[in-house]
Amino acid sequence: MLDRSSKLPITGDPLTDILRGLRLDGVEYGRSEMKEPWGVEFPAQEAARFHFIGRKGCWLLRPCGEWVELNAGDAVLLPRGDVHVLASEPGVKTSPITGYTVAELCKNVYCLSDEGDVREGCQPGTLLFSGSMYFNLDRLHPLLGMMPDVMLTHGLEAYDPAIPHLLEAMAREVTMERVGSGGILARLADVLAATIIRSWVERGCGATSGWIAAVRDRDIGRVLAAIHLEPNREWTVEALAKMMGASRSGFAERFATIVGETPLKYVTQVRMHQARQWLVRDRLKISVVASRLGYESEAAFSRAFKRVVGSPPSHFRSDEHPGAA
Repeated sequence: MLDRSSKLPITGDPLTDILRGLRLDGVEYGRSEMKEPWGVEFPAQEAARFHFIGRKGCWLLRPCGEWVELNAGDAVLLPRGDVHVLASEPGVKTSPITGYTVAELCKNVYCLSDEGDVREGCQPGTLLFSGSMYFNLDRLHPLLGMMPDVMLTHGLEAYDPAIPHLLEAMAREVTMERVGSGGILARLADVLAATIIRSWVERGCGATSGWIAAVRDRDIGRVLAAIHLEPNREWTVEALAKMMGASRSGFAERFATIVGETPLKYVTQVRMHQARQWLVRDRLKISVVASRLGYESEAAFSRAFKRVVGSPPSHFRSDEHPGAA
């Protein structure tokens, strides 16, 4: 069970409590000077993708097939790493990112071209800062599942006063050759991505039910925050109702109306998503995960896991480490 000494206190703000557990781990970041005309195809990937336009605008072809114009100073977050295209203008020839020739102009700044020698022909054009990052949350987490395919800062700047300042700081770092700028850009990108997500959640995104509505409801949101902060606690409907200060039946009805499922079903989903992280990310044995979640037997845990995730836990432990379970 959870070590109570390491338990994070609940602040009373459900959005803060849940976003506090959201972390982005940078996989790779880099700046690219694009030679016009250009069009880069980014394939789908497990990690989220992030783009910041440091100089001269370009166009984004969203996963849905819609072209969106981006200006210098805009940032784009694709939380699920969906397929997309960045191009100097709609209709230009595009090539997969893996097919581009790369020439290093200076430290951490590259010129990309799909035409052989790029060093001579690379003129100042669109300057991109791009990266891939992993969320510490399971991809089945309600927060990630409800995010749109693309999040753009130019729709959030007026709402969140922090975003323009972050964009200005990134613009300075991406266009200036200063010691340590790559590391600073990576940190700023992490903060900006989390800020984009926070602004999206706070605005409600037009959702009147489901997870977003639940987070915005202070009583239900407080319950959700507690569940997510302690997924391996043996939650009961009575304990959750007491936290909200409501009767068992009143709480269960309100929770189901707002969240869209019963409290215990939601608790089980969160626990199984945590279990999958322990299996995949931390490479824990199935027996250890079952014990952490309070199951009396590995078989009982495996049945619950398969019911929620769709595959037995052994599926997530046998591919790379046969017999690890």
